[in-house]
Amino acid sequence: MQYQMLAFGQFVFGLPTLAYQTLSRQTAWRHASNSRVGARPARQFLGAGDDAITLSGLLVPEFAGDRLSLDQLRAMGDAGGAWPLVGGDGRVFGQFVLEHVHETGTLQIADGTPRRIEFELQLQRVDDSLTDSVGGNDVDVLLDEATAP
Repeated sequence: MQYQMLAFGQFVFGLPTLAYQTLSRQTAWRHASNSRVGARPARQFLGAGDDAITLSGLLVPEFAGDRLSLDQLRAMGDAGGAWPLVGGDGRVFGQFVLEHVHETGTLQIADGTPRRIEFELQLQRVDDSLTDSVGGNDVDVLLDEATAP
């Protein structure tokens, strides 16, 4: 049985392609600050800020993974599109863009091909709500369209 760790658009993370060891997520919210005399600054909530996911891991093509996987991800980054990010358990993270790919190859063989590749991918969320991930801003409209005769 083949397990899927995460899907980014049509790219599926797993042992045959690219298995990450660490998924780190950082979510921020924006608050404006106004100075006040004799008191702490007043803060006003402005809304959601950045939501970034970093995937890092080790690719060892002799045992698991494919070196071409990083090239496939680079091609997705070159396209500049936003892709849905869905966990292997079905959890929808939202629409993300690929901001950077970092790779370090070590233990090269005679022709310079690395036997060990450490990688880090930085993804940035671009949608406003999880319903944007399914193609619209209103789930009720989508349900109505799906059930219309």
